[in-house]
Amino acid sequence: MSQRTLVLLKPDAVQRGLIGEILGRIERKAGWTISALEMRTLDRSLLEQHYAEHVGREFYEPLVAFMSAGPVVSMIVEGERVIEGVRALAGPTDPIAAPSGSIRGDFGTITRENLIHASDSEESAEREIKIFFPGIS
Repeated sequence: MSQRTLVLLKPDAVQRGLIGEILGRIERKAGWTISALEMRTLDRSLLEQHYAEHVGREFYEPLVAFMSAGPVVSMIVEGERVIEGVRALAGPTDPIAAPSGSIRGDFGTITRENLIHASDSEESAEREIKIFFPGIS
C-alpha cells in the first residue's frame, strides 16, 4: 500500500553537510519518491504545532530552540510502506543504539540532535504534512 510521510532533515544534518547523503539514501530506495522538498528556517509557531504533544516535557524548550536554530529540509516521501521504511532507515533516536547503515547509526552524535525526523504513523504523517506543506492535499 502506497503511503506518504513527512521527513525533516534537522539543523544538525544541514550544518554538517549531510543533505545530499541522506537524500541519496532515500532516493535509492526502490519505489520511493520525494514529491515535495523545501529548505527553510522554522519559526516557533510552526514548531509549536508540530511538537504540541510534547508541551510541558523537560526536553520541549531545548527541542524548539534546536529546531529553530538553523535551516531544516522538509520533504514528503511517497511509496510502499514508506512510513515504516524511513523510520528504519533513520534508526533509533539514540545514535549508540542505532545500527550501522542507518542514518543515526552512521552519522548521529547525541540523542537530542538526531539528524532526521520521520512521521511515526499514517495519522501523524497526514497531520504533519498539513503543517509543513499546507498547499498539498
